[in-house]
Amino acid sequence: RVRLVESGGGSVQAGGSLNVSCLATGYDGSFSRPNYMAWFRQVPGKEREGVAAAASRAGTTHYADSVKGRFTISLDNAKNTVVLLMDTLKPEDTGMYYCAAGWVRDPLSRLDYTYWGQGTQVTVSS
Repeated sequence: RVRLVESGGGSVQAGGSLNVSCLATGYDGSFSRPNYMAWFRQVPGKEREGVAAAASRAGTTHYADSVKGRFTISLDNAKNTVVLLMDTLKPEDTGMYYCAAGWVRDPLSRLDYTYWGQGTQVTVSS
């Protein structure tokens, strides 16, 4: 059974940096590895939005326009981890950050992902 566990996050002032990490367990060999891992975020009253995604094999990455140039997603298949490095954080980056994995066609669409973590909170104060 695939499980995703996030760590990191926390509180920071605007302009600062934070990292969030996700460890995936339960893959039954390389053939069961989802083709994408990603980070989504959600604030109360809004839909969960895709922030960044990374392909497991091709090395391709995708970013929401709002985070391009500030966030970097890094996938390590050997360690089954995905890390989101967040720089120059803004108050609007505040939210619950979720790790996701799945066999997807649209890397930043929440509808395509099968596995989800419990989330880790990121709060950016102005």
